[in-house]
Amino acid sequence: MSKKLYRSDTNIMLTGVLGGVAEYLEIDATLVRLGYVIAMIFSAIFPLVLLYIAAAIIIPKKGETND
Repeated sequence: MSKKLYRSDTNIMLTGVLGGVAEYLEIDATLVRLGYVIAMIFSAIFPLVLLYIAAAIIIPKKGETND
């Protein structure tokens, strides 16, 4: 069985996207969130916000798929 990326249903700050990425990568969600904030500071913020919104729409929440 392969790993699948889902929005977290337990590690939620806004939509669970970064929590889901952390669960997928098997690392602490705080590190993923911190890395995301640092990336936003050192790059153009607007594209990363759009990326987060797109991920929140595209990545399914656990239990929403037929898998």
